[in-house]
Amino acid sequence: MHSGSFNNKDAVQRGIDKILGLNPDLILFTGDLVNNRADEMDDYKEVFSRLKAPMGVYSVLGNHDYGDYEPWPTIQHKKENLERLKGVHREMGWNLMLNEHTVLERNGEQIALLGIENWGAKARFPKYGKMAEAYQGASHLPFKILMSHDPSHWDAEVRPNYPDIDLMLAGHTHGMQFGVELPWLRWSPVQYVYQQWAGLYEKDNQKLYVNRGFGFIGYPGRVGILPEITLLEFA
Repeated sequence: MHSGSFNNKDAVQRGIDKILGLNPDLILFTGDLVNNRADEMDDYKEVFSRLKAPMGVYSVLGNHDYGDYEPWPTIQHKKENLERLKGVHREMGWNLMLNEHTVLERNGEQIALLGIENWGAKARFPKYGKMAEAYQGASHLPFKILMSHDPSHWDAEVRPNYPDIDLMLAGHTHGMQFGVELPWLRWSPVQYVYQQWAGLYEKDNQKLYVNRGFGFIGYPGRVGILPEITLLEFA
């Protein structure tokens, strides 16, 4: 989302309208609500509070949400910013998942929804996520969805250690906001850093979907890689 980069509130409102127009049963957000600071959401809490779904709105943290890229006066200031950001999720009615899981039930059938803090396999990204804590008590559930911001988590930990995670949902790469997506060609410079960088991937019986992002950071726009709202339907 990267709300600190927003410069057109009407455009953001239109995005929210598109989400609500899909009439989703469940809304999932996979991290980076802000660039660095919780107060980036001051003008947008009301906008995103409009997001409602019968089975709830669930979210996780991304690497930018921790304030790691901001020169804080003290460590305490940084900690307080993170706690304020967690409060923003609550104020909007979102269920922020911090290394935990919940059970979603429909017509007697159950799905485990797991959400962990940011966990990146690349050297410069910290590993805040604790899969063991999120997974504990969920092993018996027949279908499992994991929200984890960084797609590198899939090959590094999820696939080797948690083969019964059926679907992982991620973001993070933005498709580098630059590339080519045609029926016969999909390319972006980010693919030289991230093997899974946009769209659906499948290995054995496990799937990963990487959303291209709602907002932007750095360059104020996108070339060839458009913003994305993903609709997933389960039959």
